[in-house]
Amino acid sequence: MKYIELRKKIEQMFEAEKIDDFADIDWIMVEILKVQRSMLPFYGEISSENEKLIMEAISKRLKHIPIAYIFGKTNFYGYDFKVNANVLIPRLDTEVLVEKLIADINSRRKKVSVLDIGTSSGAIIITIKKETNAECYAVDVSKKALEVAKENAKENNAEIKFIESNLFENIKDLKVDFIVSNPPYIETETVKGLEPEVVSNEPILALDGGEDGLDFYRIIVENAKNHLNAQGMLYFEIGYNQGESVSNLMKEDFEDIEVIKDYGGNDRVVKGKLKG
Repeated sequence: MKYIELRKKIEQMFEAEKIDDFADIDWIMVEILKVQRSMLPFYGEISSENEKLIMEAISKRLKHIPIAYIFGKTNFYGYDFKVNANVLIPRLDTEVLVEKLIADINSRRKKVSVLDIGTSSGAIIITIKKETNAECYAVDVSKKALEVAKENAKENNAEIKFIESNLFENIKDLKVDFIVSNPPYIETETVKGLEPEVVSNEPILALDGGEDGLDFYRIIVENAKNHLNAQGMLYFEIGYNQGESVSNLMKEDFEDIEVIKDYGGNDRVVKGKLKG
């Protein structure tokens, strides 16, 4: 079948399932046909083998499975990461968190240590390790998530100590210069109404932040002071409407608190320095 014919057929299938992101068709085609996206309109005859592979991927997408899970990989900050249903798919907005943290780490004149709380795929801590000379630690409560993170660290040649732990439970004696976390921050009721690509595929454990979305921030803020060295820094990714509430949680033990916006102009990161 010719590319144009197959493309039209797939668009009709997307419309029938009320999936309006036709860009996903492009990414599936690019991945299987091994051509640049700009060249797709000029592609001629598609082999029967490639047509079969394309339709297998399309059938999964029509079931609202995200592209990253279909192909088992995604890109974050220029690095490739394996992903599956045991880990959250890294988002572009999280690059803002990583970018700010990397800049602050590299501004220090000595080697520092970093702890990632709730590492999931390991995208944050692996990127930090690749872009700085920091000593890196990461924890997650999910054994299966840690398996993915360890594989990603190996593939990206990043030396990181991974620890299975429910937040700080198994790292009672660890102290670092920086703590970073992208915790679950979506309100429980809101999680139920998320698009099926998210709620039916990504781990709820990595999404549900409790009734007001702040459960994990409270626990991390309360314990972070016991795991930070003097002048230590705490970094959070937050929901678009949580800048003020997370900042208020940090005020007792942290100073120089700053809320940073993402590329879309929404509050996305809160950081602060340990008092004293």
